[in-house]
Amino acid sequence: MEEAEQIDVDALMAEYDRESNTRHYTGVPRKIVRCILVVFSLYIFYMNLFSVWPEQIRRTSFVGFIIFMAFALYPAKKKSAKRENYVPWYDIVLGIVGAACFAYFIINFETLSARATRITQLDVIVGVVGLLITAEVCRRVVGIPILVVAGAFIAYAFYAGYSLKRIVYTLFYTLDGILGTPIGVCSTFIVLFIILGSFLEKTNIGTFFIDMANSIAGRAVGGPAKVAVISSALEGMYSGSSVANTVGSGSVTIPVMKKAGYDKDFAAAVEAAASTGGQIMPPIMGAAAFLMAEMTETSYATIALAAVFPAILYFSGIFLMVHFEAKKTGLKGLPKEHIPNFFKLFFQKGYLFLPIVVLITTMSIGYTASRAACLAILTSIVVSMFREDTRLTPQTFVEALENGAKNTIGVAAACSIAGIIVGIVSLTGLGLKLADGLLTLSGGINIIALFLTMIACLILGMGVPTTANYVIMATITAPIILKLMPETPVLAAHFFVFYFGVVADITPPVALAAYAGSAISGGNPIRTGVIATKLAISAFIIPYMFVLNPAMLMVNTSLPQIIQFSITSMLGMFAIAGGLEGFMKSKLPIWQRILAVAGGLMLIEPSLTTDLIGIVIIVFIIFIQYVLKGKDKSVESV
Repeated sequence: MEEAEQIDVDALMAEYDRESNTRHYTGVPRKIVRCILVVFSLYIFYMNLFSVWPEQIRRTSFVGFIIFMAFALYPAKKKSAKRENYVPWYDIVLGIVGAACFAYFIINFETLSARATRITQLDVIVGVVGLLITAEVCRRVVGIPILVVAGAFIAYAFYAGYSLKRIVYTLFYTLDGILGTPIGVCSTFIVLFIILGSFLEKTNIGTFFIDMANSIAGRAVGGPAKVAVISSALEGMYSGSSVANTVGSGSVTIPVMKKAGYDKDFAAAVEAAASTGGQIMPPIMGAAAFLMAEMTETSYATIALAAVFPAILYFSGIFLMVHFEAKKTGLKGLPKEHIPNFFKLFFQKGYLFLPIVVLITTMSIGYTASRAACLAILTSIVVSMFREDTRLTPQTFVEALENGAKNTIGVAAACSIAGIIVGIVSLTGLGLKLADGLLTLSGGINIIALFLTMIACLILGMGVPTTANYVIMATITAPIILKLMPETPVLAAHFFVFYFGVVADITPPVALAAYAGSAISGGNPIRTGVIATKLAISAFIIPYMFVLNPAMLMVNTSLPQIIQFSITSMLGMFAIAGGLEGFMKSKLPIWQRILAVAGGLMLIEPSLTTDLIGIVIIVFIIFIQYVLKGKDKSVESV
């Protein structure tokens, strides 16, 4: 634990998470910036709970506020962030001009609405300036990859013959561009859940989750790594970033794993894979749950329920891989004196779960996401008072509002640019053309089409935050699946592309979560990414199950079906994990490894024939490993 305390979490976040690379303020400037951020958070509460403004006014004022704050906090270059209380004159100008472009929309809203597509030259100039400044905000806060994608789509619109006036009108003055669905969801649901996450963080719920994980799995074989898996799954319930999750829990779990004997690259990979899985963990799913509800016209409760079993399967896959690795290398659990008592810990701090319970309960009974989030925030404030070490003081209360506003900037910037992509697809019909191209390329063979869609998701998702990532996938790639395989439920197609967009965070060469984990462990980032990809192999299998067996998402299913896919999928994951690790009860020869993986993959196809073949193969391997090997006294016990 001493090594964990020496890790500079803030420095790591600034290095690997662009959203954390902010300017440093002290003294009076620090107070001014804090006031601006707190006012923004309070404005969010007012806008969502009391205002009756038109949707265009709500979204425009939200983006204008975001742009102003972004230029106050984010420098043009990383190195500039080290200078205290320094904001160059051009950033002040850009912040004011950018906010003014959106203020122009608000002031002239009625006139612009009456003109419709007949916008003036001045309107075009304001729109172009607003779009360019929004793009610069995204470059500073999120990075270049998403801008490259958006730029390619805009270039296509010009190539397709659309005029500058038409493109600017669509992207800046309608609800199909910057002010589209992504910003609409961000300004109502996502921002409140980000603020909720800030309040939960201030109650030290992250430490509680790590302690809980220790009490559950700390003493087991390979305990430290299993603790990382469990704690990252729990933190994923409120964390909206794979990198933040990796650094937050990894600063504690990775050093402990290394001390227990795990290879440094493997230790970092476990944390990166588990933390990335936090983005698919209900109820929040990196805030993508609310976007998915909007874009699929499905209730939030349905989305959250659909995500439960796949998330369990994902983390079970990593858990099994860790278990077999520990058995193979002879790693033990933590000493008993380092393990907290589960029941004592739960009764002492279990109340910290209450905000999440309130959130799920209120949304399940019909409350809007905004009101449910506000009630959860209120609950977090109340329950924090139960103990001194979790109590929110006036200072931490203000810090929670401040951090919530700051954390919103990156998500909002990404959602703005994602809205541009959605707008161009809507304007040009590009999505259908891509589907036609993929249909031709795949030769009409469904599994090839799904594989090509997976590759597209992995490429488009590199370096893009979860929320914007999902918007891009839902706009470009989900319609491809629905056109190629019309019988596929909409929810299954969206979950398919969402999963592959998320795992881009651990897939080399970008692999931001793997880079962050390797920085803590001192390992090789590329090797860490490769190992993390192997550990998260379930994330490359589960999405195919969504499409081939939608019952897994609780879509038009029955109890017998739930029992069937629960047994077969868990059995398949057990076999695949053992086959990839090359170990179960003892070392698996190459032919057993191949059979184990093949048997597990057989269970992806939901037909009775493939299930029976897969089960026979897996039972055969288990019989050899656990019955014959167990009777063979010559086999060394591990």
